[in-house]
Amino acid sequence: MSRIRGRGTKPERQVRSLLHQAGYRFTVNGPKNRKLPGKPDIVLPKYKTVIFVHGCFWHRHGCRKSTMPKTRTAWWQAKFNRNVSNDRKNQARLTELGWNVIVIWECELKEAEAVSIQLLAELSRAATQAIRYPTAEEEKLWKAAEPPAAYSAPTSEQHQSARPTKPHH
Repeated sequence: MSRIRGRGTKPERQVRSLLHQAGYRFTVNGPKNRKLPGKPDIVLPKYKTVIFVHGCFWHRHGCRKSTMPKTRTAWWQAKFNRNVSNDRKNQARLTELGWNVIVIWECELKEAEAVSIQLLAELSRAATQAIRYPTAEEEKLWKAAEPPAAYSAPTSEQHQSARPTKPHH
């Protein structure tokens, strides 16, 4: 298991390529990625969206790739149960923090065009949620907190003193 990659896997690179081709910018190893619950594979801060690219085997998708090893089945079952439990907890915590969570499964990437369409639809939905206008009550609070405008037109005396004087020769 020590040779199994945790980052930069082929499915992750595929999803990043789809996002980049669609014009989205994201972080992969940024500080936000490491501080968020579950350490998301891809973070789109502008859309307050995180993307997990799950391997079907490790995260128990239920497709044909999520087989059970023949040896040490009790140990593997416990490990898989922990993985699934952690996934659920982390996704719930991210949702509580206001993040949109998208999960893409390894086996879905065989149909890259379908995944791309689904991903773009989710991101456009997230973009409309990210644009939130303040309520009337919030606007009142903000205006009350702002200092009054201190701008006034300069007097002619102030205006002339601001001009540089020419040296007389």
